[in-house]
Order: sequence, then structure tokens, then C-alpha cells
Amino acid sequence: MRDYYANHTVLVTGASSGIGREMALRLGRMGARLLLVARREDALHALAEECGSEAAVIAHDLGAPGAADALADRLRQSGERVDVLVNNAGFGFAGPFVAHAEGAVGMVDLNVRALTQLTARLLPAMVERGAGGVLNVASLGGFLPIPHFAVYGATKAYVLSFTEALHTELRGSGVHASALCPGPVATGFGGRSGLKDRYFDVGLPVGAVAEAGLKGLAANKARVVPGWSTKVAAFATRFAPSGFARRVGQKAVDVGR
Repeated sequence: MRDYYANHTVLVTGASSGIGREMALRLGRMGARLLLVARREDALHALAEECGSEAAVIAHDLGAPGAADALADRLRQSGERVDVLVNNAGFGFAGPFVAHAEGAVGMVDLNVRALTQLTARLLPAMVERGAGGVLNVASLGGFLPIPHFAVYGATKAYVLSFTEALHTELRGSGVHASALCPGPVATGFGGRSGLKDRYFDVGLPVGAVAEAGLKGLAANKARVVPGWSTKVAAFATRFAPSGFARRVGQKAVDVGR
């Protein structure tokens, strides 16, 4: 894994906390050059000091209209070459769609539009060079519909489907594409989503999830599902009747509310 990342430039979105932060720390220890992207500049500077590797801080809100293209333009104008893209930025919140309809559009913009735009702008150069990778952070929630978490689950279903198709399209190109699909993970996601801490008690440590994602991309796995309980849950969704799957999804959210 170290050989895949060492001396390569890795752009990590949503790098200031959670999975993105843990990935950045591990990448720094492996000798990657980091481009750290998130809204909170102070948190990014603190992270850059911890990484122990060359790290550039880019304070940028990818949820804003046109933000992903603006970031890609900024990188191009400065002559930055991105070898690996980690699309980690995203958010979700629990509750009925009708109560959060306006905010849900912003969720689609960040979780789907920004991820797609950054991939569209940075991937062609990787293919031309015959090397690189895209790691998209999806979720166990992308495997089934989740009432009271409807838009979040739908955005992660998009990320999973998009990445697995991309993985096949890139076969033989030298470029990797992987979707990381964690179950509940104790990160800053919980506070914004409205889910209580107990919802995340059964999940893996965030560091283990970050490690699994980076290893999976280096090995060019189309889908990375860390943890045996998460693997079982993801596998079971393939056979569960749709009505039962919806009830399970809603029950999972109800436990955390």
C-alpha cells in the first residue's frame, strides 16, 4: 500500500475531521503529498502540522454552487497534478423528507454533484498518464432505502453505483476506482445528522475504516465494506424483500434518534 501512495499527490476532501482526517494522517505517514480540502481552515492547518508530510491547505466549501469546478480550475491554474482523489466530503441528517426538503438539495449538491464534478475534472488526466485512483466514500446506507434518511441513502446509492461502474470502465487503464462503504462510524457526522452517539457504538473505529479504504483503493477493489457485521448487512440486502429492507432501514435510524 505504501508504494501506491508514497511520493504521489493525494487530494482529500472533507479532510478536517472523521474519515478524511484519519486518511490524511495515514497518507502523510506513507509519504504522500497532500492537498487537504474542507471548509474549516484552522482545522486544516492543525491537521497539516500533524501529517508529517508535505501538505497544502485549501479552505473551500464544496457544497456551494460551482465549487467543485472552481477547485479544479484553481488546481489547474497552479499547475497541481492530482494522482489520487479521495471524495470524502458529505453530510446527512435524520428526519422526514418534508421537514428537510430545502436542505436535502444541498445534500445532493455535496454528496453527488461535487463528487461527480471533481471526478470528471481530475480523472481524464489520470487515464492519460495510465496511473492514479479515485476513492469515493459511500455508506452501508447506499445498499437499501432508509425512511427518515431518504436523501442521504439515495446519494450514497448513487456513489456506490457510479463508482462500481467506473471501476469496470477503468479496467486495464492503470487507474483504480473504489467505493468505501462503512457502517456507523463515530465521527463528526453524528452531530450534524441528528443521530445520537449510541447509534455509532456498534461501528468500527474511524481509523480502521480509513485504513480499509486506503488499502482497498491500492488493491483496486471495486467495493470496500469494512467489518464483518457490515459485510453481513450489505450482503443480506441483496436477498431481503424491499418492504422488509425499508423497515430495517427505518429501525436503524429510529435507534439513533
